[in-house]
Amino acid sequence: MDRSPALLLLLALRLCCPGMQVQGYKMMVKFRDSSITHVRVGQRLELECQTDQGDSGVFWVRMDRAGTLHFIVFVSSLARTTFKGKQGTSTRFEATRDSSFYRLVVKSFTLQDEGNYFCLMNSNQVLYFSPSQPAFLLVTTTLAPTTQGSTTEEEPSPETPDPDTSKKKEPDFFCAIFIWVPLAGACILLLLALAVTAVLCQRKTHL
Repeated sequence: MDRSPALLLLLALRLCCPGMQVQGYKMMVKFRDSSITHVRVGQRLELECQTDQGDSGVFWVRMDRAGTLHFIVFVSSLARTTFKGKQGTSTRFEATRDSSFYRLVVKSFTLQDEGNYFCLMNSNQVLYFSPSQPAFLLVTTTLAPTTQGSTTEEEPSPETPDPDTSKKKEPDFFCAIFIWVPLAGACILLLLALAVTAVLCQRKTHL
């Protein structure tokens, strides 16, 4: 972009030293559509600069995110426009004057058009500045799609006993002791009784 070194230097000094502006003229920049808060890519954006003294014409300047100043257009009091390269027209911008309003149109807003827009007026060798109007694209954050992975149920390891199963087996074990030990003792006594009976019967037979 072409830049007007003298005007941009003065604007830089004004931003660094706000006290250098002489009060007298009121200038204000805003979106023509007051409902706009953020800009979309490809949108036709209209800004207007209102001043109570428009006999000297108005400069439109943009400050990008890096703080670099870019000259856009000069609109004379007769509504004549001078764009970069001293061209009367621009493929990206339009500029007009309507009474006390100086309008700038960004035909199709792109990323390189982001920044803070100012209008300047040079009257009687005094430079007047408007407050800035930010114009930035709306930043949208997209969430990454969540993929539902297949869930596999882990089978219990045969080497690791289930605690619940172990607790259930403990009572069964004690029950088995109380049942089988007496039963085994009864069987042994029965076998002993049979053995004694068999021995006694053999003795009687020999007698």
